[in-house]
Amino acid sequence: MNEFLPTPDSIPVAWGWFQFLLLLTFPLHLLAMNAMVGSTGIALIQHFKGGELRKSLAHRIAIALPLVIAFAVNFGVAPLLFVQVLYGHFIYTSSILMGLFWIFVIPLLIVAYYGAYLYDFRFEKLGKLGPWILLVVLVLMVIIGYFFSNNMLMMTLPDQFAGYFDHMGGDMLVSGNRMFLPRFLHMMVSAFAVGGLFVAILGKFGKDKNPELTEHAGCVGMRTFAYLTMFNILLGVWFLLAIPRETMMLFMGQNMLATVFFVLGLVLAVVVIITAMKKKVWLTTILTVILLYVMSFMRAYMRTDFLDERFTLDQLKVIPEYSPLILFLVTLVVGLAGVAWLIHKTVQAMKD
Repeated sequence: MNEFLPTPDSIPVAWGWFQFLLLLTFPLHLLAMNAMVGSTGIALIQHFKGGELRKSLAHRIAIALPLVIAFAVNFGVAPLLFVQVLYGHFIYTSSILMGLFWIFVIPLLIVAYYGAYLYDFRFEKLGKLGPWILLVVLVLMVIIGYFFSNNMLMMTLPDQFAGYFDHMGGDMLVSGNRMFLPRFLHMMVSAFAVGGLFVAILGKFGKDKNPELTEHAGCVGMRTFAYLTMFNILLGVWFLLAIPRETMMLFMGQNMLATVFFVLGLVLAVVVIITAMKKKVWLTTILTVILLYVMSFMRAYMRTDFLDERFTLDQLKVIPEYSPLILFLVTLVVGLAGVAWLIHKTVQAMKD
């Protein structure tokens, strides 16, 4: 089905640079996205359950939510661009095939963002309407995740691009594929789990003023993280069994490095459950960040294997032009320094 694939664009430096930057930035987006979705879900449950302490936790999450959404969006730009540089002829094609849905991502995000601000700034005035607005925000986030999961999976299945002839209106999705449901659920449950960890961290700010809220946030957050991570291991096994056998065997000894990452991921998943049950928030956070990077490496192996018969990254034509990369790296360092300063100021403000 090569007629559906445009010729890959040339790149200014070796593809390894872009792969490195993709693997560096994507887990950062995952962390922010997971904190966004998961904390929204926890705030919703806490608000609906009622009670002064639960409502206080929902309010604490409401204050942080617009900032977390901003980080999720901005941290998502870089990995999406790097995917487009490396696999542009695949993701552009899949985006067009599901264009009717893909074009709604930004409007849905804007509405969700506005809802999060409304829930924050009008928390008390909204009264009983507040959690219903937050429910709409959460549903929109899940829908956006559903569209992204469709696109990211579809781009790795070029043999299905011929489905265009049955979906010429741009309404093609791959949610019927046997890999989609376990993949989507694995991502979303992970989001709610890491969201729990974020809530536990959030509760630590201002603990001198409200130790009871800190204790409650820690209990709710770490319990959510531990239990959902246990469940997510089962979903991960389901996803592993759903992928083609030849790809699965990469993680079963056929590729040594991929197998090492798989085993390391399983070990880390068990360890973070143990540390979460012991309420070791910061240790669990560090190990979770490492786990997300390991899972991202496994994702890269899987995508490479899916596309191997049609395309490998070394086929990209390099036309040397180093100044854009240098400018990007300088901007990245300055930008990260600015973000670190903003986070520092935000943490100080939350403590006060």
